[in-house]
Amino acid sequence: MTLAACSAIPRPGPVGNRAVPEPAKSVDLQRYMGRWYEQFRYEASFQKDFEAVTADYSLNADGTVKVVNRGRKGGLDGKLKQSTGRAKIADRATNAKLKVSFFGPFYGDYWVLDHGDDYEWSIVGEPSGRYLWALTRAEKPSPELLGRLEERVKQLGYDWTLVRMTRH
Repeated sequence: MTLAACSAIPRPGPVGNRAVPEPAKSVDLQRYMGRWYEQFRYEASFQKDFEAVTADYSLNADGTVKVVNRGRKGGLDGKLKQSTGRAKIADRATNAKLKVSFFGPFYGDYWVLDHGDDYEWSIVGEPSGRYLWALTRAEKPSPELLGRLEERVKQLGYDWTLVRMTRH
């Protein structure tokens, strides 16, 4: 999830998946930590017109996850915005469902729906089907990987016409 604190009241977009599946795999939190580059998303009010979006995750001593999201508003040369949040594990059996907060006591769902075996990519959503993010470890991944991500998102039931590509 990215840049959820860039506006005071997030407004959800249209439902792009009316039957969001359960996460496909468990998540090794140690391997999930680090820098991710957003490749595409469903546009949301809190992220409107952002480019060069990254998410950095690190484990806190109490078992929660520190989330630092960055992006440039209005283009690659736009003003850099940053928001810091905290995530807690909602499903300890798989670590694939988290609750993320950028607004004090208010938490939103963050589901790692699928990821590469080597954690080179990740597809993130939540149960309403209004939010979607595709993340990679590489800032500019190969066209083949982007094609595989597009195909996997479609297999998961997401409406590709709602996808917005992120420039880096």
